Amino acid sequence: MPSILVIINPIAGRGRVKKHWQDVRQGLIEAGIEFDLAETSAPLEAISIAQQAATKYKTVIAVGGDGTIHEVVNGLLRASKELETIALGVIPLGNGDDFAKMIPPQTAIGGKVFDWREAINKISKAQTMLFDVGRMSDTQLNLANNNFPHYFMNGMDIGFGAQAALNFTKVPKFLSGMAAYLAAIMKTLVDYQIPEVTIQIDDQAPFKQSTTMTAITNGRCFGSGFWVCPNAEIDDGLLDVMVADGIGRLRIMGLIPKITKGTHLNEPILSNYQARRVLIDSEKPFVVEADGEIPYSQTRHLEIQILKRRLRVIV
Repeated sequence: MPSILVIINPIAGRGRVKKHWQDVRQGLIEAGIEFDLAETSAPLEAISIAQQAATKYKTVIAVGGDGTIHEVVNGLLRASKELETIALGVIPLGNGDDFAKMIPPQTAIGGKVFDWREAINKISKAQTMLFDVGRMSDTQLNLANNNFPHYFMNGMDIGFGAQAALNFTKVPKFLSGMAAYLAAIMKTLVDYQIPEVTIQIDDQAPFKQSTTMTAITNGRCFGSGFWVCPNAEIDDGLLDVMVADGIGRLRIMGLIPKITKGTHLNEPILSNYQARRVLIDSEKPFVVEADGEIPYSQTRHLEIQILKRRLRVIV
């Protein structure tokens, strides 16, 4: 029996997986990599596939985008009960592939992530390192009763970015990559509402905040090319936090080009922190985005923590 399970999402990347899978499959075979294959057919299915795979395999390879990897990571962390996971390999064929940008050697700002051929090369060498993982919940949890939190490997946010992630699902299919994300942003600008929240960073005093966007990240890049926390490290045991003041549409438009270059950190409307734990509360429900997915469409409370070096990743 092979020690590797490959999980593919055939609709990931707006057709990129379907387009390239036969070449990827042949590349894996030519590299001498023996594997079993599981193909997802429904949202969230990769969670249960990865969770079950952790009892049978030594490595799981995710073929797709950040959403596919997000589900696989959640399955692996559930299986390990938040201890160190089995190895995760990534073949990036999504729209943004932002998590893959953090796999050494890390993608430079403005650069292109490694392709599927290089991914196969990494998998064949099987070198690994432990990455941090974000953990978030909106209620009291009990892992013994399978009441699991949501995990994120790259980042999460509330506000503008979360609403844009919702709108991304409505973007025409012929758009992909950065163009699709920009289309979602333009749609969000039309009817965006600024949330009012209370934020607590570690044990510091809570503060009230009108925030266009609050991002809490493990990685550096969101939405294909938005370097929200460009100094974030994947294994430092810390979350990077960016809190943007409540601003109007024109100022948002002026900020976006700077974020695509990672040159926005000294903007006076932004506050930047590092933390091991963040609490967010609001009187009105807010949307939560994580790794391009929507784990909470309506919540008033959120607790976010870092799990240091729990995810084993092929590099």
